[in-house]
Amino acid sequence: MSSVRETILRLLKMAVRWAAYGTLFVGLVGIFAYWTFSSSVRRGGMPAPDVLGLTVEQSRELVGASGLEVRHRQAEDRFDDTTPAGRILQQDPRPANPMKRGGVVTVVLSRGQQLVKVPDLSGKAMQAAQTELAAAGLMPGRISRVFWPGGEPNTVVMQDPVAEVEIGQGSAIELLVAIQDPGAAFVMPDLVYRRAEVVRQMFEGRGFRFGSVKYEPYEGVEEGVVLRHTPLAGHPLRRHDSITLVVAAGALP
Repeated sequence: MSSVRETILRLLKMAVRWAAYGTLFVGLVGIFAYWTFSSSVRRGGMPAPDVLGLTVEQSRELVGASGLEVRHRQAEDRFDDTTPAGRILQQDPRPANPMKRGGVVTVVLSRGQQLVKVPDLSGKAMQAAQTELAAAGLMPGRISRVFWPGGEPNTVVMQDPVAEVEIGQGSAIELLVAIQDPGAAFVMPDLVYRRAEVVRQMFEGRGFRFGSVKYEPYEGVEEGVVLRHTPLAGHPLRRHDSITLVVAAGALP
């Protein structure tokens, strides 16, 4: 038992010793930080002001009372999509970083969003139009398709914004693309129980065309009479559509 007690007492002493060391370490860190801050204040140190988003003139008015100087690094100005042109985009030192009184804050300005001219895509095939947009730093936006008299199918017939307008790089261009002439639409009549030969002459005489014509024996129906057809009665029919017939082949033997 005495050895166990001695072990416990030894562990407790070690714990107390390490706790004391930890407290001493924290205290030393605090003293060092306070000494550094005090030394900085005595030497005239101060946190860098935040001039981001200001003009150079505004920034100089802001820091003038602190004895600081604002210096513009004009050669490093660059385009930026979010910061307006002529506003401070970057500063050194960064806001709140320590600096000496009378020091220099160097700044870089935004040139605003980079603008590009919209290319003329009229009459160009979709693939060529997309390639040209990518080369200009733009992208296709909403694409609508419509029959356009005189417009070659799958070519651009209209765009928004129009050609030569200057817009921000990366903007989307809406396109209107021509499709093939759908032709005039008619309503398919009911041809069932009509003579196939008469039906064929009537449709072909008006420019319609037939696909397959199949013959099936059907009891009770006279040979040459239409049994079924596509498109079905009431459905739209265009001149380029193919009409198919199933015709009675006569009575079963």
